[in-house]
Amino acid sequence: MSDEADAIVSAIIAKWRAGFATLDAAALSSLYSKNAFFFGSNPKLYRGRDGVADYFNGLPRWRKPAAVFSEVKAAHAGADLINMGATISFDLAGERPDLVVKMSWVIIREDGDWKIVNHHASSQAPLI
Repeated sequence: MSDEADAIVSAIIAKWRAGFATLDAAALSSLYSKNAFFFGSNPKLYRGRDGVADYFNGLPRWRKPAAVFSEVKAAHAGADLINMGATISFDLAGERPDLVVKMSWVIIREDGDWKIVNHHASSQAPLI
């Protein structure tokens, strides 16, 4: 992981975790591109910042949600493009079984800032 890609991804993860801890859909959606594609924990494809906000507004209102990122890998795929892959463990304080997912983000430079343009969560359990 390049130092620059690492720093960019670390900053986005910190903001994402803070937004998720309060289920702040506006803060979370601000981290995404206006052209974002978002696959979360349900089969629907959400599009754009409004779609991302709809996804987070539709989640149950857990009392103390937390997300822990591990095995984070990031690499520049172009001057204005970063690929990120990680494992995320969601701790929902016993309100539902903990959830562990594989996550990938494609991050682009948009209007001078780094934004997630593609978000894909998938089961950690093998499908085949």
